[in-house]
Amino acid sequence: MTLVSYNLSVPASRERSDFLNAPFDPLAFEEVLERIRTIDETSPFKYIVTPNVDHVVRLNRDSSLREYYSKAWLSLCDSAPISAFALLLWVDLPIVTGSDLTEAMFREVIRDGDRVTLIVANQQVADRAMQTFPHVSFRTMVPPQNLACNPDAMEACIDFIACEPSRFTFIAVGSPQSERIACGLTTHPEARGLAVCCGASIEFLVGMQKRAPHVLRGSGFEWLFRMANDPRRLFKRYASTVAPLLRLMGAEVVKTVRGRR
Repeated sequence: MTLVSYNLSVPASRERSDFLNAPFDPLAFEEVLERIRTIDETSPFKYIVTPNVDHVVRLNRDSSLREYYSKAWLSLCDSAPISAFALLLWVDLPIVTGSDLTEAMFREVIRDGDRVTLIVANQQVADRAMQTFPHVSFRTMVPPQNLACNPDAMEACIDFIACEPSRFTFIAVGSPQSERIACGLTTHPEARGLAVCCGASIEFLVGMQKRAPHVLRGSGFEWLFRMANDPRRLFKRYASTVAPLLRLMGAEVVKTVRGRR
């Protein structure tokens, strides 16, 4: 495991770790929330990513994606298997899922009247969010499909977020599109506040998708519940990550053993 320093507006209590060739901040859930509570819509722009197994495998296949994660204010482990494997190697990597973080932000951090920007895949998600949280001041944008292949649409998302800064922005248009937009905002002179690349978290929050029961989440099998509910889309994705993940784990074991000699 390689340790690297990083700068935060809130003083860091621990160092970022490079695990499975991906950056992770080993912060507990409540510590993350405490840092988020300090953000307002005038704060220098920063963003959060929550890498899971799919993200880590993709990152190792395409090194150009590393920038999106390394520039994040916080890069948090959204994978029970990765966290459990880290523990076997005596690496502290707490689980902070994007879905749990998004829910906690809406329930515990976001105040009535706060401005929140949503970049979502369809208008129904935006409408349900506004119905569920009527006291939040939402700005919403639904970019066109095939966003990853549309640089102009990517830039439009960046400009929309930056032109009227919100305290919080939730970018939910899939990975790595969401991370690419967030990273692009770091160089925009008008960008402020905090963005969270949150996957399907908003859909879980407003009841458009059902999350796994708490017992499955706690045991690390939430992915199995999701696959059972959407097998056509997720089976191939999950199956394609098994062999690459095992190779990465093997390489991490070798690196750890050599580092302890």
